[in-house]
Parts: sequence; C-alpha cells; structure tokens
Amino acid sequence: QVQLVESGGGLVQVGGSLRLSCAASGRTYAMGWFRQAPGKEREVVAVISRSGGSLFYGDSVKGRFTISRDSAKNSVYLQMNSLKPEDTAVYYCAASARLTVVVGTSPREYDYWGQGTQVTVSS
Repeated sequence: QVQLVESGGGLVQVGGSLRLSCAASGRTYAMGWFRQAPGKEREVVAVISRSGGSLFYGDSVKGRFTISRDSAKNSVYLQMNSLKPEDTAVYYCAASARLTVVVGTSPREYDYWGQGTQVTVSS
C-alpha cells in the first residue's frame, strides 16, 4: 500500500502563490491533484504521467498552475500562481497503480489518496 503525504497548503491573498508537494512511499504511475470545495464534487486540477511527458490541466487553472514530478523522489508538485477565491478547496494528491492510466482525469482512475490540504484564497 502506497502512502501519500502532502504539504504546502495554507491561507493566501488573491493573486498570491502557493506550492503543494506530495511524496509517495512507493512507485506509482500517473500522479496528480484534485480538489473539492464544500458542496461540490471532487474535480481534477492537474495530472502528470509517470514519465512526466504527458500533462493535463483543468480548464479553470490553465496558465496559472504548473504540475511537475520528480520520479526519483516519487514526488509530485503543484505550483499555483495568480490564485483566485474560487481556487479555495481541499486539495488532494492522487496516484494510480495502473500502467494503463497515463493522465487519468477521473478520481476513479486513482488508487491512492493523500489526506488533503486546505487552500484558502482570501479577497
């Protein structure tokens, strides 16, 4: 069983930046970030393939967020810039144990989840 440990959430003002980190205890395939705001479904933010060569970003974060990966450290990162109040949510790191998942955008494609880290953007 792979464990995911997240860090980097917090409170930031509109237009500010945060960097999320997630370390996995073992090897995984696709990794990424999802978020869930109160009363809403969990949605994909950004995902990255095992090699790092394939990326996917949700429409609402394109051009503002950047996902990266260090496979040697089994880690994934999310650099979030130009943050908006609507980015406020609990952010979850996710990892897939399936070779067939390259850049999965559905939570059902991911087998391991972090505990979640709160990101709050204040106006």
